[in-house]
Order: sequence, then structure tokens, then C-alpha cells
Amino acid sequence: MTSKKNKARAPREVNPKKFKKKTSVLLTEKVEFVDYKDVNLLQRFVSDRSKIRNRRVTGNDVQQQRDIANAVKNAREMALLPYTKRVAQTRAGRPPRDGDDRRERGPRRDDAAPADAATTESTASTETASVETADVEV
Repeated sequence: MTSKKNKARAPREVNPKKFKKKTSVLLTEKVEFVDYKDVNLLQRFVSDRSKIRNRRVTGNDVQQQRDIANAVKNAREMALLPYTKRVAQTRAGRPPRDGDDRRERGPRRDDAAPADAATTESTASTETASVETADVEV
């Protein structure tokens, strides 16, 4: 009996779904030099939140991706491209968890303040009353 570690590995199967490699925009438009001032070209390699897209997404080779990354960084430094863009997103509040009724647990801080003041006044009046009775006994 052989252990799992010593089992002969099956040769990797050839991927039945051959994927077509994406062609780079730089090759299709025959761009020889990536310039940081060419904002329209650089916008294609940047997401809607202005993050630099992956090589896998854009289809660039290593050198092209490096050139684009440097050009985008220079364009950001020169204020031609934004570092980030705010994306308006309407978020719904999260649904309460099971047994998590935070609003129904106890009085809110706003409601608790007057109640505390009333209790302190009543305790203060009972203390003064006990002091008065002690004076009478002497």
C-alpha cells in the first residue's frame, strides 16, 4: 500500500477549453512608446476606480505592463490622472443577526439621562430627611 505522498502523479491533462490569448491594445494600435501625457491611452489600462489593470486583463506582455505602470504613475504625479475616484454606492444596512435586537435591549442614552437625574434627586431628598430626623433625636 502506498501513501498519498508517494503516489505517482498523473500527467497534467491538456486543457480541453483552449483559451485565446488576449491581444494588447498597444499592439493593435501600433504604439511604440507609452507616453505619460497620452491620457486617453492610459485610461484604457486603468479601472473605473483608477487602479492599474492586470496583464491578464489587458493582454500586455511584461515589458509593456511595466511601461504602462510607470507612465500611469508619472501621469498621476503630474495630476493628469487621478489616484482614486470616488464611486457612489448606496449600501443597505445589514440585516439583524438572530437574537440581535440591539434597539430593544434597554433605554437609549438620551432616555437614561433624565431618569438618572430623577433617581439622584430622590436619593438626595431621602438623605436630607434622615439627617433632619437624626438632628431631632439628639
